[in-house]
Amino acid sequence: MGEIQLWHGDICDLEVDAIVNAATTSLWMSTGVGGAIKHRGGDGVEFEAVRLGPVPLGSAVVTGAGRLACRYLIHAVSLGPDRRTSAAAIEGATRSAMREAGRLGCETVAFPALGTGVGGFPLDEAAEITVRAVREELARDSTVARVIFALRGAAPYAAFQAALAAASEPVALAVRPVR
Repeated sequence: MGEIQLWHGDICDLEVDAIVNAATTSLWMSTGVGGAIKHRGGDGVEFEAVRLGPVPLGSAVVTGAGRLACRYLIHAVSLGPDRRTSAAAIEGATRSAMREAGRLGCETVAFPALGTGVGGFPLDEAAEITVRAVREELARDSTVARVIFALRGAAPYAAFQAALAAASEPVALAVRPVR
C-alpha cells in the first residue's frame, strides 16, 4: 500500500515521476492547472497532448513533461467540452491516471484537486471521491509508492485533509505537508 501526502503549493514545483493535469476532452491547456503546467512546461506539452485528442471523459493519456522536473504528464480527462464535470468523471479520470502511472512504472505521482476550479465541482465531494479512488487504486498491484495531493489554498488543503481523516478503512497513510 502506498503513502498519501498533502502538499500546499504549485504542482509544477514537485519533483515526482508524473504530474496529473486536470484535462478537458480536447486536451487544450489554456486555464487552471493545465494553463500553469503549459506555462512552466512549455507550449510543446500542449501540442503533444492535443494531437492525442479528443479523448473520452474519465480517461487519461500520457505525454512528455517539457521543462518540468517530472518525467510524464498524465492528462486526467475530468472536464467535458463545456469545462464542467461530474462525480463519475472525476472518479474515472482519477482511476485512469493511477492506472497509467502504474503502467509507466511511476513510483511518485502528484494530483491536483480535479474538477474543482473551472469545473465548478464542490471541493469536499471531489476530495472524497479522489481520495477513495486513489486509495483503492493503491491497494491494487501498483508500482506507485507515493501520491501527493498538491493543493493551492487553505480550503482545498482542508478538504483533502478531512477526506483522508474520514477514510474508513485502516491503511498506511501519512497525512503531512511535503516540503
